[in-house]
Amino acid sequence: MTAGAQPDDVVTASQQRWRAVRGLLKKRRHEFAAQAAALYQDVPRVEGTDFLCRPGWVPEVPIELATMKLHWAATPPALAIAGSSPESELVRPLTDAGQRFACYADAVGVLDRPAVFENRLIYRLVGAHLDNRGASRLIFSSGRYFEAISVAEALAHEFAAAAREHGQEVGLDRLPLRAAVGDPCDLSRRPASAAITTLTLRRTRSGEASFLLHWRDPAKVTHAGGLYQVLPVGIFQPADDNPASLNHDLNLWHSMVREYSEELLGEPEDYDHLGSPIQYGAWEFYRKLTEARLAGDVRLWIVGAGVDPLTLVADILAVAVFDAPLFDDVFGNLVAANSEGDVVSDVGTVGFAFTEGSVGRFSTGHEPMQAAGAAVLQLAWEHRRSLLG
Repeated sequence: MTAGAQPDDVVTASQQRWRAVRGLLKKRRHEFAAQAAALYQDVPRVEGTDFLCRPGWVPEVPIELATMKLHWAATPPALAIAGSSPESELVRPLTDAGQRFACYADAVGVLDRPAVFENRLIYRLVGAHLDNRGASRLIFSSGRYFEAISVAEALAHEFAAAAREHGQEVGLDRLPLRAAVGDPCDLSRRPASAAITTLTLRRTRSGEASFLLHWRDPAKVTHAGGLYQVLPVGIFQPADDNPASLNHDLNLWHSMVREYSEELLGEPEDYDHLGSPIQYGAWEFYRKLTEARLAGDVRLWIVGAGVDPLTLVADILAVAVFDAPLFDDVFGNLVAANSEGDVVSDVGTVGFAFTEGSVGRFSTGHEPMQAAGAAVLQLAWEHRRSLLG
């Protein structure tokens, strides 16, 4: 036996425990998120939800997407916590060779690999300032997807393991990784990925609206499996790993259009035919949506930013309002399922009616809804007159 190696039965037990906790996390993620939110009683949140934020992250009125400034941090803050930090040791099981996996993503890749699992370039969110005085900006640097989930999913796993052992009596004293992270809204201490969470509203001429929902299949995704979410949602990242794409795709609209293509129409994440970096002007779908945006047939706003209480993943909350004729034309071939889960609707409709009842159903804990989705629904309902006017 080599130095540091463990007997086979110890390795097997370690991996079995990890798989058991991972399975529990998939089944009870919504419940654990609500319990984790209770650890942050002094942290602001979007009212009525568990979505954590801080002053300056939820503007008084929606911010038009065109006015949002994106800044690049050439020298990002040094990481205080990473996937290989000692505090994460208890959520990293033993490899077959008897050493601990180097990070949580490595363990997922070997022991519970989902259908979508690539270590892609991402934009690491390091700062957010959202106000209505013309100074709204988001600050990014570069990172990798596995770096982000090796903290985010490790935090969720740590909580699930503690809940499995201690029931609801889970405090920060039983969560060394979470305690080391500290302030959940301090984006400088950890590799914080940022998802663009877009609530898509289909608006009729009479002013009525409906919205789409997604059920994220835990067999297909690493993050937020088993939960409902608005549609589309995607990690903010370049279209490919070409270094030139980092600057080229530092554009929220680029990312949102790609997600519309992938999640609503089921198109693959393969843009080789458009070059690298992507030549968006050569893409008919992009041109059509951009022309519609310029014509006012689709309108886009940012309504907030914050973090999920369980994983501390960051979300940028967006609302897109499509005039019904445009929506029906562009998304006439709306899929029932995509590479990450199922597109869900109410009985006899496309999506769900944008009413107080439907918003409350999915934003106040009655359904297993991701915190960011609950927050963007609540904020959109609060601002419905300006968004749909």
